[in-house]
Amino acid sequence: MFLVDSHCHLDGLDYQSLHKDVNDALAKAAARDVKFFLAVATTLPGYRNMRERVGNRADVAFSCGVHPLNQDETYDVDELRKLAAEEGVVAMGETGLDYYYTPETKARQQESFRHHIRIGRELNKPVIVHTRDAREDTLAILREEKVTDCGGVLHCFTEDRETAGKLLDLGFYISFSGIVTFRNAEQLRDAARYVPLDRLLVETDSPYLAPVPHRGKENQPALVRDVAEYMAVLKGVAVEQLAQQTTENFARLFHIDPSRLQDA
Repeated sequence: MFLVDSHCHLDGLDYQSLHKDVNDALAKAAARDVKFFLAVATTLPGYRNMRERVGNRADVAFSCGVHPLNQDETYDVDELRKLAAEEGVVAMGETGLDYYYTPETKARQQESFRHHIRIGRELNKPVIVHTRDAREDTLAILREEKVTDCGGVLHCFTEDRETAGKLLDLGFYISFSGIVTFRNAEQLRDAARYVPLDRLLVETDSPYLAPVPHRGKENQPALVRDVAEYMAVLKGVAVEQLAQQTTENFARLFHIDPSRLQDA
């Protein structure tokens, strides 16, 4: 079996007490059949630091972008474009809108979101989208900026079935994290049952949002196995089938050679 953690922050893991280094964290994941990782940046300096920490690995690809919650300082759009064009970068983001924590940066968030989509279209790299308390604006900007030209994924999906349908209509993929295992997440489980298998991804968003029964502890890429097992039950398929389908979906969305995503 071969699973992909389609969204993790490898620069944010606990390398003091939980893991010796990146090799150790990813070896623990591989022992649970999680064998490829998309390391996602949230600032441009963070992107550089993450690449330095992770190095060049056959089992890691990168995304470059500025998170909507990190809009308190301006960044150079040309620098974003330059870094996003680097070898090994397969996606833009994470980008998007978050009005829950920082509604005062709403205008700047929207401008940044548009920049990411435009660069994604230029470079033919999909966007990784975060949204919270901003559903209508998120959907509107995706449509206005013609996101269908580059595609994308709504990561760590927490919306309802109706929103999932609108994203699917835009050609989007939808990624589920450990939140789907939480006791009060029935609306999310309903959406997960609705999303077709060929548009589904699984992720940890580690070090955040560890799935049950690990909730409250630091998340890590190995735990995408728990998310996949839970999603397989929801979808009524074997975990092996869910693993194969989500891995194929990941390769298709991010233009990754499928030969990199299979056991040697």
